[in-house]
Amino acid sequence: MQRKDFIKTTSFGLLGAMLTPLHRSPYGQYLAKNEVILGHNNKRYKINTRWSQADVARYPVNNCHEMVQDKKGRILLLTDETRNNVLIYDKNGKILDSWGKEYPGAHGLTLFNENGEDVLFICDNTRHQVIKTTIDGRVLMTLDYPKETGVYAKAEEYVPTETAIAPNGDIYVADGYGKDYVIQYNHKGEYIRHFGGKGDTAAHLSNAHGVCVDMRDKANPCLMVTSRVQNAFKKYDLEGKYLETIDLKGAWVCRPVIKGDYLYAAVLQSNSRQWAQSGFVTILDKNNKVVSNLAGSTPLQRSPDGQYSGAQVEEMYQTIKAFQYPHDVLIDDEENMYVAQWNSGKTYPIKLEPVV
Repeated sequence: MQRKDFIKTTSFGLLGAMLTPLHRSPYGQYLAKNEVILGHNNKRYKINTRWSQADVARYPVNNCHEMVQDKKGRILLLTDETRNNVLIYDKNGKILDSWGKEYPGAHGLTLFNENGEDVLFICDNTRHQVIKTTIDGRVLMTLDYPKETGVYAKAEEYVPTETAIAPNGDIYVADGYGKDYVIQYNHKGEYIRHFGGKGDTAAHLSNAHGVCVDMRDKANPCLMVTSRVQNAFKKYDLEGKYLETIDLKGAWVCRPVIKGDYLYAAVLQSNSRQWAQSGFVTILDKNNKVVSNLAGSTPLQRSPDGQYSGAQVEEMYQTIKAFQYPHDVLIDDEENMYVAQWNSGKTYPIKLEPVV
């Protein structure tokens, strides 16, 4: 799915949502006030909508796509605003630095510690490339469209949205707005294989928006790949063999982000209210069961016989307008969460602090 076509086309239940205090943003949208508690079970957070201290005139943003934390503890935000593609924050929201004017389609941002040094992988939708850089933006490698696969006739068919890096340095690129393949390279950028793609079987993908290496089961590392239109993550082994589908009914999930035993994901929108600023954040445990939805419905789990036993997830949806179109989450070294948003009035990221 091309991006232009894609654009066209909690401890609170419903009662809690109606009673939640709201305030009007500068863009006229009603959002949950600061200090409101979002989420369920042991994953509850206090929202801070005023975290970013960036001067909008000096450090503007357009779409805030993704965030990572480097080994110095700094927060890096990727935006497709070419006056400053990367904003570097401290954890209190103060801008420390910025760089980048050459990434008009900046979308995916992945950090990898390579021999003790942080490096970044940027997916650019407009350039149809993946660019590896140092932490301060010096280009180290550029991956063009993967003609070696034999499935791409021209660069425009390839619209990469995310990368994941395996411990051995292998690079996995998700072509989330192109043909939905995951392309695997070695650490030198040499093509190994491709898998996924559009189709009708369980192994195929629909809007392969994100990918990550899941090391929670260290004996069986795997890839977790987004199939957003299908409201699911799909698991593959590191050679691209399909393993299983994690069904997340109603949730247009973005990239999977793993910290500790948990998988976190921004949900762009609720399936029941498409293109109506109906996003939330979902959290899965080590068994890939939903344990919390921030600004979303209570994560009930119903089995085929109607009993709530954890076998099948009920359809999820937004219950509180705390977010518009969440696009990515970051969990920092103190377990704080940051949420970057797409198409949300050029708003800066929101910080959420865990409630013990």
